[in-house]
Amino acid sequence: MNTALDFHISQTRRQFFQGAGLRLGGLALSTLMGERMLGAAEPASAQVHQPLPGFPHFAPKAKRLIYLHMNGAPSQLDLFDYKPQLQQYFDKDLPESVRNGQRITTMTSGQSRLPVAPSMFNFSQCGKSGMWMSELVPNIQHIADDIAMVRSVHTSAINHDPACTFVMTGSEVPGKPSIGSWISYGLGSVSNDLPSFVVFTPTFPATGNAQALFTRMWSSGFLPTSFNGVALRGQGDPVLFIKNPPGVDGSDRRTMLDALNKLNQRNFERFGDPEIQTRIAQYEMAFRMQTSVPGLTDLSDESEATLNMYGPDVKRMGSFASSALLARRLVERGTRVVQILHRGWDQHSGLPKNIKAQCMDTEQACAALVKDLKQRGLLDDTLVVWGGEFGRTVYSQGTLTKDNYGRDHHPRNFCMWMAGAGVKGGTVYGETDDFSYNIVKDPVHINDLNATILHLMGIEHSRFTYKFQGLDQRLTGVEEAHVVKGILA
Repeated sequence: MNTALDFHISQTRRQFFQGAGLRLGGLALSTLMGERMLGAAEPASAQVHQPLPGFPHFAPKAKRLIYLHMNGAPSQLDLFDYKPQLQQYFDKDLPESVRNGQRITTMTSGQSRLPVAPSMFNFSQCGKSGMWMSELVPNIQHIADDIAMVRSVHTSAINHDPACTFVMTGSEVPGKPSIGSWISYGLGSVSNDLPSFVVFTPTFPATGNAQALFTRMWSSGFLPTSFNGVALRGQGDPVLFIKNPPGVDGSDRRTMLDALNKLNQRNFERFGDPEIQTRIAQYEMAFRMQTSVPGLTDLSDESEATLNMYGPDVKRMGSFASSALLARRLVERGTRVVQILHRGWDQHSGLPKNIKAQCMDTEQACAALVKDLKQRGLLDDTLVVWGGEFGRTVYSQGTLTKDNYGRDHHPRNFCMWMAGAGVKGGTVYGETDDFSYNIVKDPVHINDLNATILHLMGIEHSRFTYKFQGLDQRLTGVEEAHVVKGILA
């Protein structure tokens, strides 16, 4: 009796087409990794995901990535893109020669005017580089010489959901793998005891609009689901159902898991479904995390100086400060990619008050993370990326006064910064016009930025593909993307 054939015949058309892409997408991985994960020479419990053959393509500068995503789009005009000449344009209409017929959202298209709103915050030059930064980020000012500021990032999307999907997956269309999943798939895992890709979604101040965080931002898409990001919770147990139930100890769990793995392996041999291997790997990882996660979240071995550096909320699980410190502890223990997504930056009104609250919640910990990595020697091979999904307009949405204004979505240009492995600190790359509305020098598309991240991790983006739906899919899309060499050390 051909049980594998019977299994596939028994599936409905809908079940087949729902799972076909995933199964076909996983065949390459199962071929490459099946023997290493499940072979007789070494038990599954001793295995980690190995890099793909030939990866990395060249010696990497970065071994790990920490991505700090400010969801909702921080205002570049109020943080990093200093435009002092705007004061003379206060409450004057944005010149048509600047806008040049470019589209605006329906949230401001009905306004009779587009009044220019200069930032109400003071700026100063920081570090030896003299990089201009706002008073809203006093701690990031102290790491100016460690970061490369890119002022000319642009994107194709004008609304939050597609823009966030684009930043994280290289496409506005849902269903593609996130950058963390791509990197984990290509470079493999370092730690036996922690996931290769971990995600935090910390709480945020109760101000401003909170855009939804969809799991597609850390999903493996058409890659095998073993490369999904693992989200650690900020309240209660960091991972649900990881503890043994009452009356069950570690040896009992190990015996049960070994038996379950044998059953799953038999099913894999019968049906050839690579997702069975994913299930085995996830059970094994969960078993190891029963020991590793409590140690990860126990901050008793951190010095008071370190805790103070991250700020007063560092011991409050679920805070941004706590997430930043745990990010350092994760990469220290072998996690390949850590992603922190902080909400509440969508400020169409009341921007001065709301952006101040967001910065107070995050910027000290962002700076502390870079300093902490540096003093431990980890910044040399850890890449830190900070940014949002697009920028904000120079004109005010709604009522404008000298101390109150809002800003609409602006995909034409925004600021992101990078620090660490292979990055030229103290660098400012790209320029915008006097209204921070158009790029006038060195534009950097989101796909260029992702190509640069992959390059620093030893991956040639154009050679990093995965066959899906008849196409060689890439994180950087089908159009040509370029590594931003001007920010590389």
